[in-house]
Amino acid sequence: MFDFARSLGDAIVENVGRAAGRVQEQTPLPADLLESDDAYLVVFDAPGVEASDLQVQYVDDRVEVRVDRFRPFHEGFEMRYPGRGLSLDGSVTLPADAVVDAEAASATLKDDGTLHVRVPKADEAAD
Repeated sequence: MFDFARSLGDAIVENVGRAAGRVQEQTPLPADLLESDDAYLVVFDAPGVEASDLQVQYVDDRVEVRVDRFRPFHEGFEMRYPGRGLSLDGSVTLPADAVVDAEAASATLKDDGTLHVRVPKADEAAD
């Protein structure tokens, strides 16, 4: 027997989940920009991200991050609410007067679910 109410409920839950995932994909990753005497540090919130999911680059005056994550299959379970976005982006623009050595930048994924991108300041005397 076809259960119309259950089928409709399943469709609503799935569509709400997909919409929530799209909203998450359109919301930039939260980030902080910190500065020391010798570098800038950009800290992105990236919980549950694996290093293989990450792309980090420095473009013009911005640190850009892209996360393309895989949604694993869980045996014995059916997807009811696909609410986590699969592709997430974030960027932080450094101050207009920043002079950096982008080639020496480094990115470290921490155990606490944050991504630290360190961009050293360039030695202005070398110019």
